[in-house]
Amino acid sequence: MRSDVAEVTNSVEEEARHRRAADSGDTAAMSVLGSLLLRRGDLDGAEPYLRGATADGDRAAANNLGVLLHQRGYPDEAAGWWRIAAVGGSAAAAHALGRHYRERGDEPAAEYWLRQSAEQGHALGAYALADLLEHRSDMGAERWLRAAAERGHREAAYRLARTLERRAAEKGPAVTDFATGTGWDPFPTGTGRRDAGVYDTGTALGADRWALTDTGVHRSLSAGAGADAPGRAGRTPDGQGSDAPRGLSLIDEAEQWYRQAAARGHRRAALHLGAILEKRGELKEAGRWYLTSAKDGEPRAACALAFLLKDAGDEESAAIWWLRAAQDGDGNAANALGALHTARGESQTAERWYRAALDAGDINGAYNLGLLCSAQDRTAQAEQWYRRAAYAGHREAANALAILLLQGGDPMGAEPWFSKAAEAGSVDAAFNLGILHAGRDDDGTALEWYERAAAAGHTEAALQVGIALLRDGDEHEAERHLRCAAGGGSAEGAFRLATVLDARQPPPGQPALGEPRKAKTECEEWYERAAEQGHRRAQVRVGMLAADRGDVREAARWYREAAEAGSRNGAFNLGLLLAREGSEAEAALWWTRAAHDGHGRAALRLALLAARRGELAEGRRWCAKAVELGPAEVTERAARLRDALHQELTA
Repeated sequence: MRSDVAEVTNSVEEEARHRRAADSGDTAAMSVLGSLLLRRGDLDGAEPYLRGATADGDRAAANNLGVLLHQRGYPDEAAGWWRIAAVGGSAAAAHALGRHYRERGDEPAAEYWLRQSAEQGHALGAYALADLLEHRSDMGAERWLRAAAERGHREAAYRLARTLERRAAEKGPAVTDFATGTGWDPFPTGTGRRDAGVYDTGTALGADRWALTDTGVHRSLSAGAGADAPGRAGRTPDGQGSDAPRGLSLIDEAEQWYRQAAARGHRRAALHLGAILEKRGELKEAGRWYLTSAKDGEPRAACALAFLLKDAGDEESAAIWWLRAAQDGDGNAANALGALHTARGESQTAERWYRAALDAGDINGAYNLGLLCSAQDRTAQAEQWYRRAAYAGHREAANALAILLLQGGDPMGAEPWFSKAAEAGSVDAAFNLGILHAGRDDDGTALEWYERAAAAGHTEAALQVGIALLRDGDEHEAERHLRCAAGGGSAEGAFRLATVLDARQPPPGQPALGEPRKAKTECEEWYERAAEQGHRRAQVRVGMLAADRGDVREAARWYREAAEAGSRNGAFNLGLLLAREGSEAEAALWWTRAAHDGHGRAALRLALLAARRGELAEGRRWCAKAVELGPAEVTERAARLRDALHQELTA
């Protein structure tokens, strides 16, 4: 408190000292006093002192007199004084004069004066020149953005970082692929991923302040670069010939400039810096910058912070930040809140937030409303929302609409929407087109769409391509696609890959006495992966391999899993295993289940079992069943046994 009082006292004393000197005719004092009064907003008090100093040739006073007249609404007279100061070497006046001409639409004059200011090292002049050149798509804009950024201009640092990041995105995957929420579907149509991208609204030239003076004590911006500003050193890594530091990638350099701008309070720079750090996996620091930006009022940062919190398991805190962002008009956050309430079963609240997202201009809101209505069997409303989103270019909505039409018996109406979605990049739609054409026996077109979807990483599409190639005899290419499918989690892909590998193996011989158990082959590992995912044929095959190794317990486990899931082969093999172990009664139960499901060998086993027990009529009944079911070998044996039992019964 005392220091504040002392500071005010010193300020008053300093002003009084300048006033005494100015009243006695001191030009420098008149200039400084006029500047002090102008900053305070005392235009009437400042004007006579600034005019007096200007008459004595003080260029800073001429510049500030121009600022005063501009504030009074006399821009042409202001420009006259700025010209006098600029000709006298005032970089601040040259900047102000350049701004004046740009507002008048005289770009050549604006460029001339802004260049004069920039070349004298004036940060605001360099930034304004960069903005003018960028508006004309002039390659020289980056040089002046860099010059302004190196002198501490935070908006220039931010825009330079955006330029570098966009150039990096043109060379490869965008770095700003951070989560901002969309499509909160439990994946019935393969959607539900977060949207990618940080959307920038740009900054108007008017964000700069008019410079009051070009004297050191009254500069509106520091003359030096920020402490963390990158130095100048030659060419960029991509050979563009700018002044980027050597050895830095475009993204690394962008990060440095974002840091400089963010450290100076630029909330969008903090947002983009957080995005880069999140992409790199540095979540803790990313969260700090998101928090900084969010506290400064950036709704996209609040939304991104909420996603980080949700991923960390703190759903309640995430909801608070989503709510804050949504109330500030962020559609992504509104969608996320809708998803949160959907997961909690609060469909009415979810619908309200999805509508809020749509009102905020986020078309994902319409798509999510379609998903919500579809889950509640409100088909007509779902179709309406899907159409709205699809007409706005939402590819997954187009795919969902096509599925809805197909399920409603309108394949002709569905196909164009599948095509639109696929052409827009929907992998699911490309796969669905494959299914559509396969259903029409148009295998060639179906394969083309499957291949397109497979190339984009669609697991089931890769499986279908692999099956088609196997059918055509191209085992090598088939294996490649089956590996993609299996690696993507397809149980059928893993099973079919295992069968391909299995067919290449030499038939196993009897192990020598005392020979150690061999390690599992690759094909057995793929069988097991498929079996663990519930693939019944794979479970039977794993059981057979275990039985071959003499591992009866493991074999029984896999046979039982397959049998309980409805596999007749699993039931039959489990019966064989139980019979060998002396559990003939339980074996008969599994054989009975298998025979009722159409397994001829199981029926023959039951016939033999009945015959051995002397239950001849029962044996004949199972023989008839076995003859009916086959295959040929079983039919032949069952027929002979039936005849023998008939003779025994009629003897």
